[in-house]
Amino acid sequence: MASKPRSVEEIFKDYSARRIAIIRALTHDVDKLYGLCDPEEVPPELPEPTLGINFARDDVSRRDWISLVAVHSDSWLLSVAFYLGIRLNHNERKRLFGLINILPTIFQVVTDNKPIKDNPTMDSGSKFWGSTEVAAVRNEHIEIFCGSCGGNYNKDEFWIGCDICEWWYHGKCIMMTPTKAETLKHYKCASCSLRRGRL
Repeated sequence: MASKPRSVEEIFKDYSARRIAIIRALTHDVDKLYGLCDPEEVPPELPEPTLGINFARDDVSRRDWISLVAVHSDSWLLSVAFYLGIRLNHNERKRLFGLINILPTIFQVVTDNKPIKDNPTMDSGSKFWGSTEVAAVRNEHIEIFCGSCGGNYNKDEFWIGCDICEWWYHGKCIMMTPTKAETLKHYKCASCSLRRGRL
């Protein structure tokens, strides 16, 4: 890790990337992981993952072992996220926790313990829906929430994404119409506008 993430958005992006990699390892690449897992290999500046998943592997069924790894991975991801967020204030930590809780846990994904709703399809031809981040979110079957009100994505409502932080907003929450949005080259949310102004 070259530099530690500093903002809520950077920490959440780091968390999401690690989470997606672990989910991929526990689903698509599970055969390789099952044979090669070495949790002792971890960068020294991060909290150590729970030791013992290799030890337990021989004593439990493969499915139970994968579930155990998923539970320990969830715990490790949270500890890394809040280790990186040690200097965040109360509201920033609360926001980070809220962002993390929007996503289903690795355990829920791996065990199908919680039904994960497919995202409605988005018009990938529009500049407002063409983000690669949204495509990745859609492929992971993650719900999209408004960065302002926290409401769920609804294909019948106008949404716009910030080109800086990549958060999505109801048009009505930020007083943006499709007509007004068409005149913009880029959209920058209020939070990013304030942050850029202070630099």
